[in-house]
Amino acid sequence: MTEMTVYVVDDDAATRRSIVFLAESVGWRTEACASAEDFLASLRDDPCGCLILDIRMPTMSGLELQQVLRRRLPALPIIFITGHGDVSMAVQAMKDGATDFIEKPFRDQQLLDAIAHAMRECARSRAAASRQAEHRRVLEALTQREREVAALVARGLSNKLIARELAISDKTVQVHRAHVLEKMGVHSAAELAQVLIRADPDLTG
Repeated sequence: MTEMTVYVVDDDAATRRSIVFLAESVGWRTEACASAEDFLASLRDDPCGCLILDIRMPTMSGLELQQVLRRRLPALPIIFITGHGDVSMAVQAMKDGATDFIEKPFRDQQLLDAIAHAMRECARSRAAASRQAEHRRVLEALTQREREVAALVARGLSNKLIARELAISDKTVQVHRAHVLEKMGVHSAAELAQVLIRADPDLTG
């Protein structure tokens, strides 16, 4: 797995150095940029970690960068920091998905706690994405009949109704149902429905 990284984007060199020093002092890997444009230019396809972002910067503000990242990297947690904080900015940042909003000067522990929280969010998001990708892979490997049974099970139909719908025997439905649940790693129709909605919404539509 890619090493978790604290990305720091702030046009103030002293603040960048301070945050980098703090994060590295507790073992986090860091990468720092002086502008939103530099960050975007250096961005890898799948960054793993969190972004500490100054809200007021020349040419492209932190809020503007957040809008770009919402499209490109919606799972990357963002912690906003600012020396000019106001309520409207904080509300907008949080509404658009920021995990935290911290005003300068901040306590070291406050920022470290925010980083730890953001990293947990990132790890959960990546784990969920990995599970979803695995479910899609398994779903694509099902036979056509298994997919048909899976869709009807997820819609809440009984074995008898599925058998009637597909013109097959109850016993055949039971066999396909057991195979589908086992392959998808779930134990009930409700769980299967949740997995299918995330993996292939059209299948349950």
